Amino acid sequence: MFGTGPFAVPSFKSLLNSDHDVLALVTRPILDSGKRRKSAENPTRDACVEAGIRILDPPSANDQDFIVVLGDLKPDLLVVCDYGQILSRQCLATARLGGINLHGSLLPKYRGAAPIQWCIYNGDEVTGVTIIHMTPKLDGGPCLVQEELTIDPDENSEQLEPRLAQLGVQPVHRSIQMLSQWDGVSAIGEIQDPKLATKAPRLKKSDGLVDWNRTASQIRNQIRAFIPWPGTYTHWHSERLKQPMRLIFHSADVWDTDSDLGPGQVVGSENDGLIIQTGSGQLVVRQIQPAGKRAMPVRDFLRGNPPQKGERMLS
Repeated sequence: MFGTGPFAVPSFKSLLNSDHDVLALVTRPILDSGKRRKSAENPTRDACVEAGIRILDPPSANDQDFIVVLGDLKPDLLVVCDYGQILSRQCLATARLGGINLHGSLLPKYRGAAPIQWCIYNGDEVTGVTIIHMTPKLDGGPCLVQEELTIDPDENSEQLEPRLAQLGVQPVHRSIQMLSQWDGVSAIGEIQDPKLATKAPRLKKSDGLVDWNRTASQIRNQIRAFIPWPGTYTHWHSERLKQPMRLIFHSADVWDTDSDLGPGQVVGSENDGLIIQTGSGQLVVRQIQPAGKRAMPVRDFLRGNPPQKGERMLS
C-alpha cells in the first residue's frame, strides 16, 4: 500500500482486515522529525503503526535503491491512494500486476492533487471515485471501477472527502478481484478519453482570494471548496479602519437580487448576515473569521464592526 493522507485510511484498514497479505506501507517521510508530530500529518502511517505492519518511507519512491528494496518484497500489486508522488514505470514494474490508484473523481475529470476541492469550486452536483490501472502519466491509466456520489448542496470539501474515501473501499476490492483474474497481457479497463480530461492542480494560498466580479453562487462554491485550506478570503477597506481587515469566510448564502452598488461593495447587514454585492447576486456571509482570531457567527463580528453601505471588499 502506498498512502499518506486521510483519503487512504479506509481502504488501507479494509485491506488489513481482508484475506490479502499487506506486505508494507510506503508513505512519505516525516520531515520535521525533531518536533512533535501531529497524527493528522500522516494518518495512514498512524493506522499502520497500530497494525504493526512494516513501514517504508523513502524520500522518493522512484529512487533506484528503494526500487531494489520494493522488488525484494515481490509484491503482486501496488495499491496507491493519497500518496503524493507519481510512480515511475520502473517502480510500477516491481509488482507482478502493476499498480492501482484510488482517485477522488470520476476520471478523466479532475486529474491532479485536489479533485474534491475543484469539483465543489466548479459547482458540480455529482462526483465519485475511480480506480485506475496505473501508468506513469498522472491519473491517465485505464479505469477499472467507478462509483458515483451526489454532492449535498451545503457540503464542503472537508465533509465530502471522508464520504468519498469510504465509497472507495469496495471499488478497491473489486479492482483487485479483476486483476487476480487478468492474464497480464490483454486490455483491461476502459481507456480514458484525453479530450474529456480536466485538471485539478494542487491548491495554492492565492486560490482562496475572492474575485468579486464572479457571481454570488460561484463565490459560495469557492467557500465550500476551500475549507479548511486555503480558505476563502478578502480584505475589508473602511475609513474607520487603520488598515484593511483580512476576512476569511466560512459559510454563506446567496440572494439572487442585485443592488445599485458595484461588485465587492457592502450592501448592509441583518442579524446573522453580512450582505455583499457580487458580479451577479448578493453574497450573505453567515460565519466569518477576522485574521488572527477564531471563526464566529457574523452577528458576533458585526457587534464590534458595524458595516457602512458602500464600503468595499477588495483583493
